[in-house]
Amino acid sequence: MRRRSITTVLAVATAGVLALAGCTQQNPGGGGGGDGGEDRVTVAFVPKLQGIPYFEAMNTGGQKAAQELGIEWIYRGASTADPGAQTEIVNSLIQQRVDVLVVAPNDPDSMAPVLQEAADQGIKVMTSDTDAPNSVREVFVNQATAEGIGTALTDALLEAMGGEGKYAIVSCGQTAANLNSWIEVQKRVTAEKYPNAEIVDIVYAGEDEAQSVTMAKDLMNAHPDLKGLVGECTASAPGVAKAVTEAGKIGQVFTVGLGTPQSMKQYLENGSSSAAILWDVEQLGYLTAWAGLQVASGTPFQETNKVNDQLTDVKWFPEEKMLLLGEPLRITTDNVNDYQY
Repeated sequence: MRRRSITTVLAVATAGVLALAGCTQQNPGGGGGGDGGEDRVTVAFVPKLQGIPYFEAMNTGGQKAAQELGIEWIYRGASTADPGAQTEIVNSLIQQRVDVLVVAPNDPDSMAPVLQEAADQGIKVMTSDTDAPNSVREVFVNQATAEGIGTALTDALLEAMGGEGKYAIVSCGQTAANLNSWIEVQKRVTAEKYPNAEIVDIVYAGEDEAQSVTMAKDLMNAHPDLKGLVGECTASAPGVAKAVTEAGKIGQVFTVGLGTPQSMKQYLENGSSSAAILWDVEQLGYLTAWAGLQVASGTPFQETNKVNDQLTDVKWFPEEKMLLLGEPLRITTDNVNDYQY
């Protein structure tokens, strides 16, 4: 540990989320914390890309945790979901010698040696949102299990489709471990639970909503009897709904996706999207920052952890080295306004 006052910081964390007086200072990397920056634990989070609502919401949660826990939170990502650009940012944070480095890797395999380099220099290494399971990361902060997300997506879509018909998936990064794990569950659940349904194609649009719209339209043209579309990430979820809207196929082609509430609101309301499957993204950011402090201080996780007043039962799975935020949420017109991001 390179910071001097970890005992003081740890006392705050183990007491819960007791706010520190005067903890409103912001740093250029997007963090916040108490006074005396040189004495604070530094937790740096590198998203897949910066500037989209999902990761900005994670940053909001991380900032809140920083203010309440007395740590420094750095949020720094590339403007595109490019593994090379992400690696450059990670290398810059290694040179900065942050205490904890947390990455949502675009390409887990190419990120693994970079994380090893960070660990070799004494930096604690974690992943959040997306895992790099074959790396040296000490903790994966997981939003929900692959089983839970894949099943929720499949059930929501097939309910809208009447339990049968052809559908396609517009995913994002082809190497994203979390998206691929969800798709595998969708394949299995569709085959086992909905024998009259079929996944006819899977395409990859990157983290690009406009590209998702184009690909969804191409899928509808290629499969005139297509009955459903899944947007596998927060860029493609609104993209597939927008494509159905623009194609005039609301009520003919149903969509669901991993979309942030406010980006999906108009599509939920016009009927082009039946549901968005997600989780509380701001709380995922909060949990990430909290976990970083525990790792920095060498504090072991408990079987169940009270992180704050909303996260009172966060499970720790030691074999997988995984902290689990909880179960996925189904967002509809009934609850979309409960989440302002």
